Formats: sequence, structure tokens, C-alpha cells
Amino acid sequence: MNRAVLLEFLRGLAANNNKPWMDDHRAEYHQARAVFKELVAEVLQGVQRFEPALQTLTAGETMYRINKNDRFQQGQEPYKRHMGAGLKAEGRHSRWAGYFLTLEPGNSWLGAGKWLPDTASLQRIRQEIHYSPDAFHALRQHPDFVRHFPDGLEGDRLQRPPKGYDKHDPDIEWLKMKSFLVSRPISDAELLQPNFVEKAVESLRIAQPLVQFLNQAIGEE
Repeated sequence: MNRAVLLEFLRGLAANNNKPWMDDHRAEYHQARAVFKELVAEVLQGVQRFEPALQTLTAGETMYRINKNDRFQQGQEPYKRHMGAGLKAEGRHSRWAGYFLTLEPGNSWLGAGKWLPDTASLQRIRQEIHYSPDAFHALRQHPDFVRHFPDGLEGDRLQRPPKGYDKHDPDIEWLKMKSFLVSRPISDAELLQPNFVEKAVESLRIAQPLVQFLNQAIGEE
């Protein structure tokens, strides 16, 4: 599996992000996507060893389209500059928290959690943090978690406390969060290393307690 082919295609796409160029390079696109799918399958196989919720998932069910086709993809370019996968129970577009792999030359990353949960899920996550702060802080402050994801939880926050929460709550800054995601960068050199999958799976394993915490909250009725 030649991951350099994938990076080369994405560099070309970034410099020529238009439909005529894509039409002329359709064969290269399919080759790059096949390389990405094989890589995702290897990472997924590793994650399935510790994540029961993903046992029946296939690589194809995790991969996002390269076309910009949703409200979060802005700008005039018709294609994303990256290839991405969301390893989540029930597939990439499910409501569950999960694991993520995004490849873009010079801007690749690996992560876990939940980005912009729907209103009901967000309310449940906040409630879980409010009811179980010790468990929440223990997982995010665990030494292995900090070592793999030194930037911690990322995402936008509300300007004011969410409805129903006191502004003096000791966890109010966490309760203001609108997303609950951790990530770490992947350099092009790391991606091309023979042990990349092993290292990626280890990072995702370390993030499992966060994913489980979020999914426990999301699944509560």
C-alpha cells in the first residue's frame, strides 16, 4: 500500500480543486481512495479489538465523500482537500461518538469524541459531566490521555452558561462546550512509516474512555 500516492493525489487536488481537473484525474482519484480505504480497514481492524460497538462496521461505512455536500463545507472549491473516516457505531453519520482519521498533506490528524452533537445529545453529555465530574476529569487527566492528546478537549464554547446551569458551577467551562473532541496531528513522515497503523490504533485505544463516557450519556433516555 503506497500511501505516498494518496498524498500526491491530495496535493494535486489542493492545487487544482475544480471539476475539469478531477475528471481528468479520475483514475488517480480511485487509486488514492483505494489506498485510503485499505488504510482505514487496517485501523478499523485494530480498533475493533478493543471497541465492541464497531465489530460489524466495514471500512466503506466509515469513509466520507470527497465532494463538499453539507452545510459545514464552505467556499467555492467543489471538493474537500482531505480524505476522512468516522469510525462510529452504525456508520460515519450516526449520532454516536467515535474515532476519526483525516488525511491531508501537512494537515492530517487522528482523533476521537463527538463534534457538534445534536441538542438532545448535548444536553445529556452536559448532564453526565454535571452528575459525574470525577469520572469525567479522571479520564481527561489520565497521564496516557494527556501524553497522546496534549491539547485536551477542543471545540467552541458558549459565551454564557447553558440553560439550567449556574455560572458559578466549578465545571461551567466544560459545560459550555459545544463539541467534545480530542485530536493529535499526523505528519506526512509519520503516515509513511511502516508502524503508522500500530501507533494510530494505540492513540485511539487511549481515547476509548472518552468515547465510552460520551456514548453512555448520548444513549441515556
